Amino acid sequence: MRIGYARVSTDDQTLDLQRDALKLMNCTEIYEEYASGRSAARPQLEVCLRALRAGDTLVVWRLDRLGRSLKDLIELTAALRTRQIEFESLTEHIDTNSPTGRLVFHLFGALAEFERNLIRERTMAGLKAARARGRSGGRPKKLSVKDLRTIQALLKSGDVPIVTIAEQFGISRSTIYRNAGKPS
Repeated sequence: MRIGYARVSTDDQTLDLQRDALKLMNCTEIYEEYASGRSAARPQLEVCLRALRAGDTLVVWRLDRLGRSLKDLIELTAALRTRQIEFESLTEHIDTNSPTGRLVFHLFGALAEFERNLIRERTMAGLKAARARGRSGGRPKKLSVKDLRTIQALLKSGDVPIVTIAEQFGISRSTIYRNAGKPS
């Protein structure tokens, strides 16, 4: 089954052009939406995606009608591929039923993977540079060395219940056990 999705950004715009093109391409169902491309909330797209089954083809008039960004578009098309749903964009002539369309589809995937690898490399280089300057990443320590010594002394004395110590320092009992050791 061929299922169409049409979207315009504002109420001033009309869906007629997209609707006509999707009908011409024999879409049996067309989901229509008035939503900004920047908005993550696109309820009709969600309904459309849930309606698609393996062997179906999702048809859009243009790529930018489906994805909010290249990353979003790649994630969406990859999710379709894993569900064995074909994808077709009329304006860009992308059809995953054809060898050329599958090539473009795979190029999208390769570009996304390349982008992820670049981000990972930049992140690792940034962390390395920060460590070289004496900074370490991660969550700040909840307890100072002085706090740990105080907690250890309180635990050793046995006069203060562990629950009271935890409340006093604003931490959980497991944090005390993990950092100051179990009371003997």
